[in-house]
Formats: sequence, structure tokens, C-alpha cells
Amino acid sequence: MTKNLNEVIVPRRATDRFHSSHGWLDSWHTFSFADHYDPAFAGLGPLRVLNDDTVAPKMGFGTHPHQNMEIISYVISGQLAHRDSLGNGRTIRAGEFQYLSSGKGITHSEFNPSSELPVHFLQIWIAPQERDGEPRYQEKSTSSLREKEGLTLIASPDGQQDSIAIRQQAFLNFGRLSAGSSLTPESPSNSHWLHLIKGSLTLAGESLHPGDGAALSGSLPNMSATSETEFLLFHL
Repeated sequence: MTKNLNEVIVPRRATDRFHSSHGWLDSWHTFSFADHYDPAFAGLGPLRVLNDDTVAPKMGFGTHPHQNMEIISYVISGQLAHRDSLGNGRTIRAGEFQYLSSGKGITHSEFNPSSELPVHFLQIWIAPQERDGEPRYQEKSTSSLREKEGLTLIASPDGQQDSIAIRQQAFLNFGRLSAGSSLTPESPSNSHWLHLIKGSLTLAGESLHPGDGAALSGSLPNMSATSETEFLLFHL
């Protein structure tokens, strides 16, 4: 991200993201990815990729390698079958996070096992502070958070509050607000990214809708939900 982060908020509208369609895969790229490069949205600190992917039934990503990347997937709807060279085999369902630290090298595949329904998920890549570590894998569900207001820590550098321990000084929160409620999050860093999954959210004079994102700097503003809302909040 090369825009002026002295601004309170730099919105990234869902429809302004780069869109790629491959028939079986429909993807919206918040930041530069693969052959697409946007110097204004090349990432924010260690947050390098935030792809909003929909995969058709019985389709997916074949076995492919990764190295030195913290990969977090969040399934919004449908199911995502995961297999990797560590021997992990699991179907991730709506409301579940999957963490894969590729470390010094790993291969994996992701596949939609349904014969009828697409899978909609977010694919997040965070560059690690520690390189060439041993690959590792973990999962976390938000099913118990569906009635909880506010923020829940999903990933952190030290695994605090029963979160996933990642290899970077970055924090990922899952947020949920009911219609008419609001919160003012604490600011453990000066750089933040918000991605709206569901509902509508108003902050710093901007209204965000599903798929919208925003870079935030300094102290975080009050966030108000005008409908039942779910979002991800990164501190970077």
C-alpha cells in the first residue's frame, strides 16, 4: 500500500479490486497478485495477499508448492477440502479458519468437494518475520462466536488468548456486530487493514459494504454497524 497512511482511512471498494475469472474460479484481488500489479495496492506491511475466491463444485487448486509464507484461509460459505505434504487432510467448512505456515517448503491442494454448491473463501498471505522454519498447520472455528459482539483474536505472534501463533508481528481479529451496535477497537499498532465480509459498517465518515476494505492508520475510529456485520481486522 503506497497511499498516504496519515489519512484516517483509505477505502478499497469491492468493485475496484482486480477481477479474474477462469470459469471454475472467480477471484477478486484486494492487492497485487500473480501477473496483476497495482502500485497503489501492493500490500500493507507484511499483508501481501487478500483474495476473495469462489470455486465451482468439484473444482479446485491442484497440488502446488509454497515457501516462506503464512497462509490463512477463511471459508465464508461452502466447504474447502485441504491436503498437504505434512499428511493433513481436512474439509474446512463455513466459519472456519485454516492456517498453513509453508516455512522452508510444503505442497498442498485445495478442492471444493461439493457436487452442487460453490465454496466462497478468503485467501490471506502474510510474509513471515522468521524464514525457513518447519512447516505447520492449524485450524480455528468461529462457530462459538456467532452470538458474540465485538472482536475475537484469531492469530497473533505469540498465540495469546488461544489464537493461532503466526511467524510475524501481526494480529488478525474476527469481528461481529449486530445492527445498531458499535465499538472503538484498541490500536496495538499504527497500521491496520479492515475487510468487510457481511453487512454494512460506518467508520470515519465512510460506509463499507461486503467485499470493501480499508487501510487505517493511527488510532482506530468508532465502527458502527447498520446491519448484522462480520469483518476481519488486521493490526500490522
